[in-house]
Amino acid sequence: MTSAPTIGVLALQGDVREHVRALSASGARAVAVRRQAELEAVDALVLPGGESTTMWKLAEAFELLEPLRMRVKSGMPTYGSCAGMIMLADRIEGGVEGQQTLGGIDMVVRRNAFGRQVDSFEASLDFAGRGRLRAVFIRAPWVESVGADVEVLGRAEPGDRIVAVRQGPLLATSFHPELTGDTRVHSYFVEMVREL
Repeated sequence: MTSAPTIGVLALQGDVREHVRALSASGARAVAVRRQAELEAVDALVLPGGESTTMWKLAEAFELLEPLRMRVKSGMPTYGSCAGMIMLADRIEGGVEGQQTLGGIDMVVRRNAFGRQVDSFEASLDFAGRGRLRAVFIRAPWVESVGADVEVLGRAEPGDRIVAVRQGPLLATSFHPELTGDTRVHSYFVEMVREL
């Protein structure tokens, strides 16, 4: 893909505008996605931060849960930040009763692992060999474990926790790069989309 890819941002909840801005600055044509027809029109998708149980319930209410699962399963490049990471996990710890995800990444993610809203913090970490970046963690998850096909792209303290992963066309971070003005994570994703 040589032209600007069309990348949707799931616009049910979360940092939609911020992701649209970062994707646009990274060379993509960014659009909001709220309906199945909009989902079918994009080359790739971003699942923003927010609240994972609310995102799951809204996706069901908007009749998007199964279409999202099918697009992810069919290989659509997808990037999930914070709650979006939880949505891409095959398994979650600390979820509410019956909580569903889209799946796709062979990992176990712990919801709210770094603590409550008052425990939100910023940290510096290495991301995917692209140098150190400032990462914003807000009620963030972390990755408890990954399968053999999952590449770890970033870790954070305390405890050298896994906070960024990739499996094929799927990317996930437990932090919010859209809030920092640093577009390296979004540029990495746009490059993924162009390569796939």
